[in-house]
Amino acid sequence: MNALHVLSGGAANGLVSRVQPRFTALTGLTIAGTFSAVGQMKDALLAGQPCDLIILSEALITELMAAGHLQPGSATRLGSVKTGVAVPQGMASPEVSHEAGLRQALQAAQAVYIPDPVKSTAGIHFMKVLKALGLEAELAPWLKAFANGQTAMAAMAADAAAGHTGLLGCTQVTEILNTAGVQLAGLLPASLELSTVYTAAVVQGSAQALPAAQLCTMLADEEAAPVRAACGFS
Repeated sequence: MNALHVLSGGAANGLVSRVQPRFTALTGLTIAGTFSAVGQMKDALLAGQPCDLIILSEALITELMAAGHLQPGSATRLGSVKTGVAVPQGMASPEVSHEAGLRQALQAAQAVYIPDPVKSTAGIHFMKVLKALGLEAELAPWLKAFANGQTAMAAMAADAAAGHTGLLGCTQVTEILNTAGVQLAGLLPASLELSTVYTAAVVQGSAQALPAAQLCTMLADEEAAPVRAACGFS
């Protein structure tokens, strides 16, 4: 079976996976998806990795569209994703809805799992949160950074299963909800909130532009609204 190639920020992994059966039923195509930090996915596209549809933050899609890498008029907004705090499944959730509680939870952690602090939306923002809380130096030895949020959450779940305690994670809500073994403790405080709009677009010159556009529509249409909500999009 032929495949549609998708490069996507990790935030949309769960959504694409859940829509795939419907897409395959319509087109006969599977989805060959690569999901990681948005900066890495942008670099992969520019480096020539096969791609028919790309899903990134709205800002990066706008940038790539202006540079002629994406099909004009194909940008499709999927929704906003907030950034949250995670703990291993079954663990008591700390109070993180205000800055004092978040600071206390971070200081009490024995390890903090985050996505790439240079290439990922949530990782970059988390470093800003640490700076705002005055915890950059104090938390540096406890940070565990991974290529993307879902990988970070999976690593936290594995370490918890191995008996490690005092574990905390921070990434986008969609990646927390899409990873077994972890649970959402809460969103970042309003004063430190990050809400990222994700957008899909067809790559310029794609040989499968029509099915790519069909997937864009499926990801954003009314039928998929409950799926988007369940995955953490708003």
